Amino acid sequence: MIEGGFAIYNGDCIEVMQSLPDSSVHLSVYSPPFGGLYHYSSNERDLSNCPDYKAFFDHYAFVVRELARVTLPGRITAVHCMDVPTGNSGCDALIDFPGDIIRLHEKEGWKYTARYAVWKEPLGVRNRTMQHNLAHKTVVEDSSRCGAASADWLLVFRNKGTNPKPLDHPTGLHEYAGERKIPSELYQWKGHTGKQTENRFSHWIWRQYASAFWDDIRIERVLPYRDCKDKDDEKHVHPLQLDVIERIVTLWSNPGEVVLTPFMGVGSEVYVPVKMGRKAIGAELKESYFRQAVKNVRDAATEYAKEAPMDLLEAAKAKELNEPTGAN
Repeated sequence: MIEGGFAIYNGDCIEVMQSLPDSSVHLSVYSPPFGGLYHYSSNERDLSNCPDYKAFFDHYAFVVRELARVTLPGRITAVHCMDVPTGNSGCDALIDFPGDIIRLHEKEGWKYTARYAVWKEPLGVRNRTMQHNLAHKTVVEDSSRCGAASADWLLVFRNKGTNPKPLDHPTGLHEYAGERKIPSELYQWKGHTGKQTENRFSHWIWRQYASAFWDDIRIERVLPYRDCKDKDDEKHVHPLQLDVIERIVTLWSNPGEVVLTPFMGVGSEVYVPVKMGRKAIGAELKESYFRQAVKNVRDAATEYAKEAPMDLLEAAKAKELNEPTGAN
């Protein structure tokens, strides 16, 4: 399906990416299947159905390699992941899934550049996952079996080569994605056109974004997904939070550029770029998720058409044509 600023496909992400030209994508963002922790479909092409952990990474390597080919030199891929528990008996271990993702990307030529922790409130995690090692009962009976409400991890990698088009913010950062409130006295600096050393509004946002510990991501701020579950589905992991995606798109893409997600799910990583004036490409193997993504992404396109400020539209057009925007 190709409409306006997006193209989404109900199919295998490898086949979709193979149809894309070299260096045609400016940014990619996604959550890979979590190494066998969840099974999303019965399709043999689904990475979540690999017979074991090694086979998962053998297959995932094709995705990482193809992403490197289609991504511009010096540009970014952002991978959302988590440590994978070996079980839920209360005496289990954790698999360093993020570390294995890092090692795979380095093997395929990507440069590992950042790792952000997305904090999750422990009681909320316990209520959602029913992890035995987070129960107060476990503390009472035998605290040697206690664990932690593990953070989600956002891993950032840079493609080899030199970025041909700067990701500039000539008047700083204008919007903040998170629960924390920007101090009211700083709003006078929003969109400041003078020296950016004076732009206290943008400085405040950047200090939050530059922190490796993102502790005010609104965990429940996600796209609708419950209606797309099939009867035989395992419990679905929440879609990636919109705050996280908005930060990624702001930092690592320009208006009008192309954002790709190879594991689209219900469309979060297409919805946000479209709403923020980018073009987006997504692939999703599971039909029920794809149908939900169609609804979600069309909503984003409609909202962008109605609400996008003219300066953003003009900036996107100017970037696309490689013309100056006129900003000081």
